[in-house]
Amino acid sequence: MKRTILLLLLFTCGFLSAQDQDSILVRRLFDEALTSNVAYENLRWLCKNTKGRIAGTPEAASAVEFTRQVMLDMDLDSVYLQELKVKRWVRGKIESARIISSTLGSEDLSITGLGLSVGTSDIGIAGNVIEVQNFEELEQLGEERIKGKIVFFNRPMDPTLLNTFKAYSGAVNQRGRGAIEAAKYGALAAIIRSVTTAIDDHPHTGVMGYEEGIPKIPAVCVSTMGADLLSTWLEKDPDLDLHLISNCSNHPDVTSHNVIGEIRGSTYPDEIITVGGHLDAWDNSEGAHDDGAGCIQSIETLRLYKELGIRPKRTVRAVMFMDEEIAQRGGKKYAELAKINGEKHYVALESDRGGLLPRGFGIGASGERLEKMLALEKYFAPYGITEFRGGGGGVDIGPLREFGTVLISLVPDMQRYFDYHHSPNDTFKQVNIRELQLGSASIASLIYLIDKNDL
Repeated sequence: MKRTILLLLLFTCGFLSAQDQDSILVRRLFDEALTSNVAYENLRWLCKNTKGRIAGTPEAASAVEFTRQVMLDMDLDSVYLQELKVKRWVRGKIESARIISSTLGSEDLSITGLGLSVGTSDIGIAGNVIEVQNFEELEQLGEERIKGKIVFFNRPMDPTLLNTFKAYSGAVNQRGRGAIEAAKYGALAAIIRSVTTAIDDHPHTGVMGYEEGIPKIPAVCVSTMGADLLSTWLEKDPDLDLHLISNCSNHPDVTSHNVIGEIRGSTYPDEIITVGGHLDAWDNSEGAHDDGAGCIQSIETLRLYKELGIRPKRTVRAVMFMDEEIAQRGGKKYAELAKINGEKHYVALESDRGGLLPRGFGIGASGERLEKMLALEKYFAPYGITEFRGGGGGVDIGPLREFGTVLISLVPDMQRYFDYHHSPNDTFKQVNIRELQLGSASIASLIYLIDKNDL
């Protein structure tokens, strides 16, 4: 009996010792991240020198070379590029919208074209405006009421939803399909309320689409303040006109790249853990939160391991995905090459929700494996990071799901993210170094714990 108790005590002490060691290592990762400004300065350079780095632009090429060079300077085991073709869409130099009313006068609105939209002619287009909240209203109005007019989609994100990503999902279809649905009834163009929680004069862009057999009409977004103004004027003068000019255009595909740096695994080098963000950003912004922060946090994960002498069991890759905003070809190419090369992808984590205060992780595992990963929350609770839940992933790592890869998403505080998202307000000055680095340390710690404990 005494021998059994002694063995139990020894086992318990050994277990606690291992757990304590992990806690100490996590503390060291947080301490190093919070006392270093390397990642913050890398983000500053990326934002200030590659502003407008939408896929296919010289700015995107500069971002590729910058992040490649940063990782080369870190003395990683390998740094390389993956070539891919991306769509080439150019905004153009002129974007304008003016309300013209015989009773109220005229007023300019802040607009910006939507990605992949066709443009207007140089003289623009003008027409009466019909305001709707959803596609069902379009159907009820029919061609007789819509033909020859500009359709104004004015459904806001639901401010009562605390989960702003759900609010975004509830409004974004008018941006993605608004031009398609309006064109079915003969509309001249579509103007869409910016999909944001902010009430400001920054128009928030984003990608839209067309369908074969349906006329391609120009599509622009208008700032939320502009949308409110247009709606108010329409109440007073339903016969007002809107004059639009948008010189955007589509061009043949061009070559771009994913950027990859990796630390080779010591025990299972053929098992790969991916940590990534998307390097491209909309041409109207510096792309600080979306998604410069995610890219820099991924690189910072490798820097933290190098700085602290951590050699993971599995190969850990930092991946800068190209073309998430337009056609998601970077993530698709990464998965395509993984299949061709017969790679085994153990876990993939994506940071694409901004460099804001981390709250937790979404983990796309199931059963016992999920329970073990959720139990890692105890290591993060001292840092206020406690929201561990099932279900995770991301646009760029999503294609890895077919390999059975566990997909994980960093979940920062979401209340401010859509103030910046896809807008000129997404600038370096909006990023707090402590929030950025708490996110970096969180990612590095989670990957360390999953890898070390074979979860």
